[in-house]
Amino acid sequence: MAALKPPHSWFNESLRHLANLHSESRLPHALLLHGMPGIGKANFARYFAQYLLCQSPQGDRVCGTCKACELNAAGSHPDLYILEPAEKGKQLKVDQVRALGEFIYNTAQQGGYRVVVLNPADAMNIASANALLKMLEEPGQETALLLVTSKMGQILPTIKSRCQHIDCSSPEESDAVAWLQQEVEIDQQEAVNILSINRGAPEEAIRYLEEGLGEHRAQVIRGLADILKQRRTVIEVSQGWQKLDLEMVLGWFYSLLTDIARSSACADSSVLRQKDAHNMLSAVAKKIDPVRIFKLADKVHEERKGIMLRQNPNKQLLLECLLLEWAALLK
Repeated sequence: MAALKPPHSWFNESLRHLANLHSESRLPHALLLHGMPGIGKANFARYFAQYLLCQSPQGDRVCGTCKACELNAAGSHPDLYILEPAEKGKQLKVDQVRALGEFIYNTAQQGGYRVVVLNPADAMNIASANALLKMLEEPGQETALLLVTSKMGQILPTIKSRCQHIDCSSPEESDAVAWLQQEVEIDQQEAVNILSINRGAPEEAIRYLEEGLGEHRAQVIRGLADILKQRRTVIEVSQGWQKLDLEMVLGWFYSLLTDIARSSACADSSVLRQKDAHNMLSAVAKKIDPVRIFKLADKVHEERKGIMLRQNPNKQLLLECLLLEWAALLK
Protein backbone atom coordinates (compact mmCIF):
# COMPACT_ATOMS: atom_id res chain seq x y z
CA MET A 1 0.00 0.00 0.00
CA ALA A 2 1.47 3.31 -1.10
CA ALA A 3 1.55 6.38 1.09
CA LEU A 4 -1.83 8.02 1.15
CA LYS A 5 -2.82 11.59 0.53
CA PRO A 6 -4.27 13.32 3.60
CA PRO A 7 -8.04 12.81 3.92
CA HIS A 8 -10.33 15.17 2.07
CA SER A 9 -10.88 18.50 3.80
CA TRP A 10 -14.40 17.53 4.88
CA PHE A 11 -12.82 14.92 7.20
CA ASN A 12 -10.68 17.48 9.04
CA GLU A 13 -13.00 17.80 12.01
CA SER A 14 -13.32 14.03 12.44
CA LEU A 15 -9.57 13.61 12.14
CA ARG A 16 -8.92 16.25 14.81
CA HIS A 17 -11.47 14.61 17.10
CA LEU A 18 -9.86 11.18 16.79
CA ALA A 19 -6.35 12.57 17.13
CA ASN A 20 -7.39 14.34 20.35
CA LEU A 21 -8.88 11.14 21.74
CA HIS A 22 -5.65 9.35 20.92
CA SER A 23 -3.47 12.03 22.54
CA GLU A 24 -5.60 11.83 25.68
CA SER A 25 -5.43 8.00 25.73
CA ARG A 26 -9.21 7.84 25.28
CA LEU A 27 -9.35 6.33 21.80
CA PRO A 28 -11.85 3.41 21.66
CA HIS A 29 -10.46 0.13 20.41
CA ALA A 30 -13.17 -0.16 17.70
CA LEU A 31 -14.47 2.59 15.43
CA LEU A 32 -17.28 2.25 12.89
CA LEU A 33 -16.85 4.89 10.18
CA HIS A 34 -20.08 5.29 8.25
CA GLY A 35 -21.44 7.62 5.60
CA MET A 36 -22.63 7.63 2.02
CA PRO A 37 -20.45 5.95 -0.62
CA GLY A 38 -17.92 7.91 -2.61
CA ILE A 39 -16.89 10.53 -0.06
CA GLY A 40 -13.47 9.08 0.83
CA LYS A 41 -14.12 7.04 3.98
CA ALA A 42 -11.68 4.27 3.07
CA ASN A 43 -8.82 6.73 2.52
CA PHE A 44 -9.72 8.44 5.80
CA ALA A 45 -9.61 5.12 7.67
CA ARG A 46 -6.27 4.15 6.17
CA TYR A 47 -4.77 7.55 6.86
CA PHE A 48 -5.86 7.41 10.49
CA ALA A 49 -4.40 3.89 10.72
CA GLN A 50 -1.08 5.27 9.53
CA TYR A 51 -1.44 8.14 11.99
CA LEU A 52 -1.76 5.66 14.87
CA LEU A 53 1.40 3.92 13.69
CA CYS A 54 3.41 7.10 13.03
CA GLN A 55 6.24 7.58 15.52
CA SER A 56 6.34 11.40 15.28
CA PRO A 57 2.88 12.69 14.36
CA GLN A 58 2.59 16.40 13.73
CA GLY A 59 -0.68 17.47 15.32
CA ASP A 60 -3.30 15.40 13.53
CA ARG A 61 -1.02 14.53 10.58
CA VAL A 62 1.57 11.82 9.99
CA CYS A 63 5.16 13.00 9.82
CA GLY A 64 5.87 11.09 6.61
CA THR A 65 9.52 10.52 7.47
CA CYS A 66 9.73 8.12 10.43
CA LYS A 67 10.37 4.41 10.00
CA ALA A 68 6.68 3.61 10.41
CA CYS A 69 5.71 6.08 7.69
CA GLU A 70 8.38 4.65 5.38
CA LEU A 71 7.04 1.15 5.98
CA ASN A 72 3.51 2.34 5.29
CA ALA A 73 4.65 4.06 2.10
CA ALA A 74 6.16 0.77 0.99
CA GLY A 75 2.98 -1.10 1.93
CA SER A 76 4.89 -3.32 4.35
CA HIS A 77 4.13 -2.15 7.88
CA PRO A 78 3.86 -5.36 9.93
CA ASP A 79 1.41 -3.85 12.41
CA LEU A 80 -1.19 -2.77 9.85
CA TYR A 81 -3.73 -5.32 8.62
CA ILE A 82 -6.05 -4.48 5.73
CA LEU A 83 -9.03 -6.83 5.57
CA GLU A 84 -11.06 -6.72 2.37
CA PRO A 85 -13.04 -9.25 0.32
CA ALA A 86 -10.94 -11.30 -2.07
CA GLU A 87 -12.98 -9.83 -4.93
CA LYS A 88 -14.82 -6.52 -5.05
CA GLY A 89 -18.49 -6.98 -4.30
CA LYS A 90 -17.98 -10.39 -2.69
CA GLN A 91 -18.45 -11.28 0.96
CA LEU A 92 -15.73 -11.47 3.58
CA LYS A 93 -15.29 -15.14 4.36
CA VAL A 94 -15.28 -16.37 7.92
CA ASP A 95 -11.77 -17.78 7.50
CA GLN A 96 -10.51 -14.34 6.49
CA VAL A 97 -11.88 -12.86 9.71
CA ARG A 98 -10.60 -15.70 11.87
CA ALA A 99 -7.11 -15.13 10.45
CA LEU A 100 -7.15 -11.77 12.22
CA GLY A 101 -6.80 -13.51 15.56
CA GLU A 102 -3.11 -14.28 15.17
CA PHE A 103 -2.41 -10.66 14.22
CA ILE A 104 -4.49 -9.06 16.97
CA TYR A 105 -3.24 -11.13 19.86
CA ASN A 106 0.47 -11.01 18.98
CA THR A 107 2.80 -8.28 20.18
CA ALA A 108 3.24 -5.35 17.82
CA GLN A 109 6.49 -5.81 15.91
CA GLN A 110 7.27 -2.09 15.86
CA GLY A 111 5.93 -1.39 19.35
CA GLY A 112 2.77 0.65 19.87
CA TYR A 113 -0.46 -0.07 18.04
CA ARG A 114 -1.69 -2.95 15.94
CA VAL A 115 -4.30 -1.55 13.52
CA VAL A 116 -6.92 -3.31 11.44
CA VAL A 117 -8.86 -1.60 8.63
CA LEU A 118 -11.90 -3.67 7.66
CA ASN A 119 -13.57 -2.39 4.51
CA PRO A 120 -16.41 -2.75 3.80
CA ALA A 121 -17.75 -3.99 7.11
CA ASP A 122 -21.11 -4.70 5.48
CA ALA A 123 -19.44 -7.45 3.43
CA MET A 124 -19.48 -9.69 6.52
CA ASN A 125 -22.18 -12.35 6.72
CA ILE A 126 -23.47 -13.67 10.05
CA ALA A 127 -20.67 -16.22 10.40
CA SER A 128 -17.84 -13.76 9.69
CA ALA A 129 -19.47 -11.09 11.88
CA ASN A 130 -19.73 -13.55 14.77
CA ALA A 131 -16.06 -14.44 14.28
CA LEU A 132 -15.22 -10.76 14.73
CA LEU A 133 -17.30 -10.31 17.89
CA LYS A 134 -14.80 -11.85 20.31
CA MET A 135 -12.02 -9.69 18.91
CA LEU A 136 -14.18 -6.60 19.42
CA GLU A 137 -14.90 -7.66 22.99
CA GLU A 138 -11.31 -8.63 23.86
CA PRO A 139 -9.00 -6.94 21.34
CA GLY A 140 -5.82 -6.92 23.35
CA GLN A 141 -3.71 -3.95 24.37
CA GLU A 142 -3.14 -1.04 21.96
CA THR A 143 -5.25 -2.53 19.21
CA ALA A 144 -7.49 -0.44 16.97
CA LEU A 145 -10.11 -1.88 14.62
CA LEU A 146 -11.41 0.58 12.03
CA LEU A 147 -14.57 -0.67 10.33
CA VAL A 148 -15.82 1.19 7.25
CA THR A 149 -19.30 1.02 5.77
CA SER A 150 -21.74 2.84 3.53
CA LYS A 151 -24.55 0.46 4.51
CA MET A 152 -25.22 0.74 8.23
CA GLY A 153 -28.42 -1.25 7.85
CA GLN A 154 -26.40 -4.32 6.93
CA ILE A 155 -24.21 -4.24 10.04
CA LEU A 156 -25.35 -6.58 12.83
CA PRO A 157 -26.51 -4.78 15.99
CA THR A 158 -23.98 -6.79 17.99
CA ILE A 159 -21.19 -5.29 15.87
CA LYS A 160 -22.60 -1.76 16.04
CA SER A 161 -22.93 -1.88 19.82
CA ARG A 162 -19.24 -2.70 20.27
CA CYS A 163 -17.95 0.20 18.20
CA GLN A 164 -17.89 3.95 18.61
CA HIS A 165 -19.67 5.43 15.62
CA ILE A 166 -17.97 8.09 13.53
CA ASP A 167 -20.47 9.78 11.23
CA CYS A 168 -18.63 10.79 8.06
CA SER A 169 -20.64 13.68 6.66
CA SER A 170 -20.89 14.43 2.96
CA PRO A 171 -18.98 17.50 1.77
CA GLU A 172 -20.56 20.86 1.17
CA GLU A 173 -21.26 21.39 -2.52
CA SER A 174 -18.60 24.12 -2.80
CA ASP A 175 -15.94 21.82 -1.32
CA ALA A 176 -16.93 18.93 -3.55
CA VAL A 177 -16.95 21.11 -6.66
CA ALA A 178 -13.54 22.57 -5.84
CA TRP A 179 -12.06 19.10 -5.28
CA LEU A 180 -13.56 17.69 -8.47
CA GLN A 181 -12.18 20.58 -10.51
CA GLN A 182 -8.72 19.92 -9.07
CA GLU A 183 -8.91 16.28 -10.13
CA VAL A 184 -10.28 16.67 -13.67
CA GLU A 185 -10.48 19.42 -16.26
CA ILE A 186 -14.09 20.42 -15.91
CA ASP A 187 -15.93 23.73 -15.60
CA GLN A 188 -17.85 24.64 -12.48
CA GLN A 189 -21.36 24.10 -13.85
CA GLU A 190 -20.49 20.69 -15.26
CA ALA A 191 -18.96 19.75 -11.91
CA VAL A 192 -22.18 20.80 -10.16
CA ASN A 193 -24.27 18.77 -12.62
CA ILE A 194 -22.17 15.62 -12.30
CA LEU A 195 -22.14 15.87 -8.52
CA SER A 196 -25.92 16.20 -8.46
CA ILE A 197 -26.19 13.00 -10.49
CA ASN A 198 -23.91 11.27 -7.98
CA ARG A 199 -25.65 12.54 -4.82
CA GLY A 200 -22.85 14.97 -4.07
CA ALA A 201 -20.23 12.24 -3.68
CA PRO A 202 -16.94 13.42 -5.26
CA GLU A 203 -15.31 10.02 -5.72
CA GLU A 204 -18.51 8.65 -7.27
CA ALA A 205 -18.38 11.60 -9.66
CA ILE A 206 -14.81 10.65 -10.63
CA ARG A 207 -15.90 7.05 -11.22
CA TYR A 208 -18.83 8.34 -13.32
CA LEU A 209 -16.41 10.25 -15.55
CA GLU A 210 -13.65 7.64 -15.73
CA GLU A 211 -15.99 4.74 -16.52
CA GLY A 212 -17.99 6.70 -19.07
CA LEU A 213 -21.26 6.21 -17.21
CA GLY A 214 -22.73 9.29 -18.87
CA GLU A 215 -23.93 7.20 -21.81
CA HIS A 216 -25.56 4.71 -19.45
CA ARG A 217 -27.25 7.59 -17.68
CA ALA A 218 -28.45 9.04 -21.00
CA GLN A 219 -29.83 5.62 -21.95
CA VAL A 220 -31.88 5.52 -18.75
CA ILE A 221 -33.26 9.02 -19.26
CA ARG A 222 -34.11 8.30 -22.92
CA GLY A 223 -35.94 5.17 -21.87
CA LEU A 224 -38.04 6.96 -19.27
CA ALA A 225 -38.89 9.74 -21.73
CA ASP A 226 -39.75 7.27 -24.50
CA ILE A 227 -42.21 5.48 -22.21
CA LEU A 228 -43.98 8.71 -21.32
CA LYS A 229 -44.18 9.73 -24.98
CA GLN A 230 -45.22 6.20 -26.03
CA ARG A 231 -42.30 5.87 -28.43
CA ARG A 232 -41.28 2.54 -26.87
CA THR A 233 -43.03 0.04 -24.66
CA VAL A 234 -42.07 -0.82 -21.11
CA ILE A 235 -40.88 -4.22 -22.31
CA GLU A 236 -38.64 -2.69 -24.99
CA VAL A 237 -37.06 -0.23 -22.56
CA SER A 238 -36.47 -2.81 -19.83
CA GLN A 239 -34.89 -5.17 -22.38
CA GLY A 240 -32.58 -2.34 -23.46
CA TRP A 241 -31.45 -1.90 -19.85
CA GLN A 242 -30.50 -5.53 -19.30
CA LYS A 243 -26.76 -4.91 -19.57
CA LEU A 244 -26.83 -1.96 -17.16
CA ASP A 245 -26.01 -2.32 -13.47
CA LEU A 246 -29.40 -2.70 -11.78
CA GLU A 247 -28.44 -1.05 -8.50
CA MET A 248 -27.05 1.93 -10.40
CA VAL A 249 -30.17 2.23 -12.58
CA LEU A 250 -32.50 2.11 -9.58
CA GLY A 251 -30.36 4.67 -7.77
CA TRP A 252 -30.71 7.07 -10.70
CA PHE A 253 -34.42 6.33 -11.03
CA TYR A 254 -34.95 7.02 -7.32
CA SER A 255 -33.09 10.34 -7.41
CA LEU A 256 -35.03 11.43 -10.50
CA LEU A 257 -38.32 10.62 -8.76
CA THR A 258 -37.40 12.52 -5.61
CA ASP A 259 -36.40 15.48 -7.75
CA ILE A 260 -39.84 15.41 -9.39
CA ALA A 261 -41.59 15.12 -6.03
CA ARG A 262 -39.66 18.08 -4.61
CA SER A 263 -40.50 20.24 -7.62
CA SER A 264 -44.16 19.17 -7.61
CA ALA A 265 -44.57 19.81 -3.89
CA CYS A 266 -43.35 23.40 -4.11
CA ALA A 267 -44.58 24.06 -7.68
CA ASP A 268 -41.15 25.34 -8.65
CA SER A 269 -39.05 23.79 -11.40
CA SER A 270 -35.99 25.80 -10.32
CA VAL A 271 -35.42 23.33 -7.46
CA LEU A 272 -34.70 20.53 -9.94
CA ARG A 273 -31.06 19.60 -9.52
CA GLN A 274 -30.59 17.04 -12.26
CA LYS A 275 -30.20 19.27 -15.27
CA ASP A 276 -29.63 16.45 -17.77
CA ALA A 277 -33.31 15.47 -17.37
CA HIS A 278 -34.75 18.90 -16.56
CA ASN A 279 -37.41 19.09 -19.29
CA MET A 280 -38.85 15.64 -18.56
CA LEU A 281 -38.78 16.12 -14.80
CA SER A 282 -40.39 19.55 -15.02
CA ALA A 283 -43.17 18.29 -17.29
CA VAL A 284 -44.03 15.38 -14.99
CA ALA A 285 -43.84 17.54 -11.84
CA LYS A 286 -46.46 19.94 -13.21
CA LYS A 287 -48.98 17.17 -13.81
CA ILE A 288 -48.57 14.72 -10.96
CA ASP A 289 -49.52 14.77 -7.28
CA PRO A 290 -46.23 14.49 -5.30
CA VAL A 291 -47.81 11.77 -3.14
CA ARG A 292 -47.97 9.45 -6.15
CA ILE A 293 -44.35 10.18 -6.97
CA PHE A 294 -43.23 9.50 -3.41
CA LYS A 295 -45.05 6.16 -3.43
CA LEU A 296 -43.21 5.07 -6.57
CA ALA A 297 -39.94 6.43 -5.18
CA ASP A 298 -40.43 4.39 -2.01
CA LYS A 299 -41.01 1.26 -4.08
CA VAL A 300 -37.88 1.87 -6.17
CA HIS A 301 -35.90 2.49 -2.97
CA GLU A 302 -37.10 -0.78 -1.42
CA GLU A 303 -36.18 -2.75 -4.53
CA ARG A 304 -32.73 -1.15 -4.60
CA LYS A 305 -32.26 -1.91 -0.91
CA GLY A 306 -33.08 -5.56 -1.62
CA ILE A 307 -30.33 -5.68 -4.25
CA MET A 308 -27.90 -4.09 -1.81
CA LEU A 309 -28.82 -6.86 0.65
CA ARG A 310 -27.70 -9.29 -2.06
CA GLN A 311 -31.13 -10.47 -3.05
CA ASN A 312 -31.20 -11.71 -6.64
CA PRO A 313 -34.47 -10.64 -8.29
CA ASN A 314 -35.64 -11.33 -11.82
CA LYS A 315 -34.18 -8.23 -13.46
CA GLN A 316 -36.55 -8.06 -16.42
CA LEU A 317 -39.66 -8.58 -14.28
CA LEU A 318 -38.56 -6.04 -11.65
CA LEU A 319 -37.87 -3.35 -14.27
CA GLU A 320 -41.14 -4.01 -16.08
CA CYS A 321 -43.15 -3.66 -12.87
CA LEU A 322 -41.51 -0.37 -11.94
CA LEU A 323 -41.69 1.05 -15.45
CA LEU A 324 -45.37 0.15 -15.74
CA GLU A 325 -46.02 2.33 -12.69
CA TRP A 326 -43.90 5.08 -14.26
CA ALA A 327 -45.95 4.83 -17.47
CA ALA A 328 -49.20 5.04 -15.49
CA LEU A 329 -48.25 8.36 -13.89
CA LEU A 330 -49.50 10.45 -16.80
CA LYS A 331 -52.59 8.37 -17.53
